[in-house]
Amino acid sequence: MPFIAILLKPWRFCLSLLSISTLGIFLAFGLFILPVTQSFSAPIGAGTLIKESKKNNTDKENTAPSEEPVILPDPFGRDTPRGTVQGFLKALASHDDLLASSYLQLEQGENPITLVRKFKKALDAGGRLQSDLQIDNNNEGDLTDNLPSNFDDVGVIDYQDKSIPIRLIQVKQNDGHQLWLFSQETLQKIPAIVANSQPTLIEQYTSDSLDNTQFFNVYISDIMAVAILTVVAFAVMYVLVWLFYLFMSFLYPQFRNKPLPVNDNVVLPLAVMITAILVPELLVWVGVSVTVREPVTRVIDIFAWVSLSWLLLRIIDSTFIRAEQHSQRHKRVEQIAIIGLARRLVKVSLLVIAVIVIFGNLGFDLTTGIATLGLGGLALALGAQKTVENLVGSVVVVADRPVRVGDYIKFGKYDGIVQEIGIRSTRIRTFERSIVTIPNGEFASMQIENFTAKDMFRFLHLLHIKRNCKAELIHKMLRELDKFLNEHYLTNQEWNQVRIAELRQDCYVIECQAYISANGMREFFDKQNVVLIDLLKEVDKYDIEHALPTQQILLKNNDKMEEDKHLIL
Repeated sequence: MPFIAILLKPWRFCLSLLSISTLGIFLAFGLFILPVTQSFSAPIGAGTLIKESKKNNTDKENTAPSEEPVILPDPFGRDTPRGTVQGFLKALASHDDLLASSYLQLEQGENPITLVRKFKKALDAGGRLQSDLQIDNNNEGDLTDNLPSNFDDVGVIDYQDKSIPIRLIQVKQNDGHQLWLFSQETLQKIPAIVANSQPTLIEQYTSDSLDNTQFFNVYISDIMAVAILTVVAFAVMYVLVWLFYLFMSFLYPQFRNKPLPVNDNVVLPLAVMITAILVPELLVWVGVSVTVREPVTRVIDIFAWVSLSWLLLRIIDSTFIRAEQHSQRHKRVEQIAIIGLARRLVKVSLLVIAVIVIFGNLGFDLTTGIATLGLGGLALALGAQKTVENLVGSVVVVADRPVRVGDYIKFGKYDGIVQEIGIRSTRIRTFERSIVTIPNGEFASMQIENFTAKDMFRFLHLLHIKRNCKAELIHKMLRELDKFLNEHYLTNQEWNQVRIAELRQDCYVIECQAYISANGMREFFDKQNVVLIDLLKEVDKYDIEHALPTQQILLKNNDKMEEDKHLIL
């Protein structure tokens, strides 16, 4: 099929359009709604900071010296590294440079407005801030980053083939607050970065009218750059992934002599995932403003996890379908139920992990939720002990394979043919044609005798010969019957023997034993009939009598007994 025809398949084309539309909705959410809500959630300006300071000073003056001051949470969120980064970006998004300067470690005489604008320009040119999940949200910061306890790295600025760390410092204020601020170590390098930086691609190739036009506090040039880069990157990746898939579909059978085990339904999620990985780097490369890039990157990270989950679900389905087909080809029907269970468990686990990561990227504190989920899982496990026991038992039965579907087995007081090995129970059809259902937890711990698994069957029968037969004739017959069983075409050489098992008052008990190779009980019974008839024909050659069960009957004449009784009297 031509490549263009493949690309233009109606259903796949609709999925592509749906994917692009969904991505556009996410990006619109990141561009417009997040910055607007962030700007409203942030304090109005630096005047609030001044009012808070005055209020704190007034409270200190009115507080008695003997009382310990109560340290309240910082109203600007600077108690944690994550709060400082988020608050700084909110202030930049609302164009409140004075408020943004409250997140910087300023020195005496520095112009806060100028420094904020230079810092933003450096971030626009090549700054990469870590995601919210990577930035610590504790007052102590990240204690495992091999930095002093009062320092935390939250990103880097690429400058002349070097990466300059964006570092926060924890500073103690006069009122006792421990605040995280962008350190002087980072801020001192900002003027040199700005002085030597080149104009971004957006600044070079957009008109002044677009640079100065805003929509919901976002420049039109940034919006257009995000939209164009996203659509172009997705289109290019979709074509490249399709070309790679077609190439592998042609190359793989040449080396493995079988078709590629991956279906073409992985192309779309793979293209979306690669696009979601590339777009943040492209946004930095063209110089999209950090106030737009960070919320967009957050949404794209979510979309990347969604597409990765989508791709893994497709791969899981393909893998387990192949496993089911393999089990059917090898007639391992009992494995299909466990494969289906494992498939569902893997997919549910993947979706739970994806939801946790996505909500983490959205800024939710998942500590309480994960703890609640763990307690709920423990309560569920305790309340469903028997169900869990049966699930484990089914896994044991399938993995250990003491029985298979179609086997003739004996367990407890039942015997019959295995009909089904399910997730919760195993069903056996007895020879009375009834169905016995046993929970797998109990079935896995029982002693099971599997007759189908026999490699050979034992032929064992007894002959009862009357004692009036001479010993010499018995001896000759034993030798001839033993030779007969050894040479019979249906017996093997495992253990064939004819012997006198017992001497009774009325007969000799002769045991005839041999082993017959057969596939299943039905074939054995047919072969046993042949051997048994041939054996009886050999016995008929000798002048002997079979000892049959006898019964002695005593008859009493009651009339004669009465007559004898009268004579005595």
